[in-house]
Amino acid sequence: MTDPSAERVVQTLNARGGTLAVAESCTGGLIGHLLTGVPGSSRCFRGGVIAYANAAKVALLGVPEALLRQHGGVSSAVAMAMAAGVRERLDADIGLAVTGIAGPSGGTPAKPVGLVYLALAGRDGRAVSSERIWTGDREANKAESAQAALRLIEEFLQASDK
Repeated sequence: MTDPSAERVVQTLNARGGTLAVAESCTGGLIGHLLTGVPGSSRCFRGGVIAYANAAKVALLGVPEALLRQHGGVSSAVAMAMAAGVRERLDADIGLAVTGIAGPSGGTPAKPVGLVYLALAGRDGRAVSSERIWTGDREANKAESAQAALRLIEEFLQASDK
């Protein structure tokens, strides 16, 4: 069974002739998995990069090391850089990124387990970011993050209709 949010994203992108690329950290490829579960996704989904380590964010997505030093790998600024980097590198209309702390460890008082940053970068220069804090276990946090990312794409696409 396909994911309803992923279906809507794929159908909307295909109807518009749009393309999407994803950069995933804490979701480990789950968003790409959900998108490619939809028949017809090959027309709009360019691919994804799982950049789990900060070094991968730099090497594969062009995230500046200074940005990582200043804000950390789990931050809005890094999510935005990841989204822009994957959009550019995979020549997509929209780049989506997610970075966070899925748990059960790795959190700090400033950045607790469940903290996730999502970001979108459009070819047209539009960009949005979102912060979420989940309270589930690792798998639940990953699933919630993937669903939130798909909803963010839907909202981004709906906003471009206006």
